[in-house]
Amino acid sequence: MSLDRAIKVAASGLDMQRARMEIIASNMANAHTTRTPEGGPYVRRLPVVAAERSARRAFGSALDRAVRGVDVQQVVNDPSPPSLRFEPGHPDASANGFVAYPNVDPAKEMVDLLSALRSYEANVNVVKVAGRMKESALGMVR
Repeated sequence: MSLDRAIKVAASGLDMQRARMEIIASNMANAHTTRTPEGGPYVRRLPVVAAERSARRAFGSALDRAVRGVDVQQVVNDPSPPSLRFEPGHPDASANGFVAYPNVDPAKEMVDLLSALRSYEANVNVVKVAGRMKESALGMVR
């Protein structure tokens, strides 16, 4: 596998982790949104991540065929139910006095954010190391 290919794989990881962080930020920003245009409380969003499809070369090595990047295929709603709180004075309260709040847990979102951040940093390091290796190889040729 060439260094350029390693950089492309790491770059796809950077794009995926950036998208993941944007989804987490949206979840956090809407953690108390009880009314949306669709009706009801905000629903937590989750990214569906999959390996990118790569073009198979007829004579490529097994490693060339196995190494791919990653991509957010779609964003789906978390199926867990909203949390209900008894707040009879709230404008969105039901007849029983309960308000449906988003199924967003800030602690869970922070853990996901830290995981995305660490993965992002790891991909940045791959790009840096591959760049240094390319510079070193060019220095040997000169």
